Amino acid sequence: MLEAVIVDDEIKALQSLSWELTNLSDEVDIVASFTDAHEALAYLERNTPDCLFLDIEMPAMDGFQFIKSLKNKDFPVVITTAYNQYALQALKNEAIDYLLKPIDTDDLQVTIAKIKKFNAKNLTVNKLEKILLNFNSESHSKKITINTDGKLLFLNSDDILYAESDGNYSTIFLSDGQKILLTKKLKEVNTLLPKTSFFRIHNSYIINLNKIKEFLKTDGYVVLESNHKIPVSRQKKSDFLDML
Repeated sequence: MLEAVIVDDEIKALQSLSWELTNLSDEVDIVASFTDAHEALAYLERNTPDCLFLDIEMPAMDGFQFIKSLKNKDFPVVITTAYNQYALQALKNEAIDYLLKPIDTDDLQVTIAKIKKFNAKNLTVNKLEKILLNFNSESHSKKITINTDGKLLFLNSDDILYAESDGNYSTIFLSDGQKILLTKKLKEVNTLLPKTSFFRIHNSYIINLNKIKEFLKTDGYVVLESNHKIPVSRQKKSDFLDML
């Protein structure tokens, strides 16, 4: 059974659509329905249905604005409306299909097939992503896997000079001069790096111990092979010397 959510501002239209979906197909289970777009968005932040059936013409927020406001987009969206002029715009807004009210049985079956295909593909992608993200936990691997900008980056840990904190963001600096901006705090980045060769030397910095060229004891700095000077915090100094 496909667990579906319906969003339609008109209660009669919502009830009619719910009846059509459950009576024209034995593969759809309506788990939630909303006439208020904001309540629906709050629900979808906490829950991931198998599909969303969404009306276009709603007063507070139209269907296309609703799609753009979704934080969780791990489910297919089907546009449902009585007006056929929205078909092209629906597809441009990442909806997988478009159903014209009143819903035709054959059209609904085609849509359900598309939903199943989308979810099967998405499940495979998510499984693959989990495997790849866990790849760096293997003891034999020097690679670390980073999820950024909708893609997975595979970095050789030996190529990393240091990582720097910038509030809720972090930047990884590579030996070849590249910089990689991550939407992760430095604490999260630290969990990705091998503990045997990386050390959080300061609240704002993690360094690759293999890239240290000098340790300036008096000034409290390390100089890396790239000539970057990284401060050593007083609280970390003793642990740092133990690591060396």
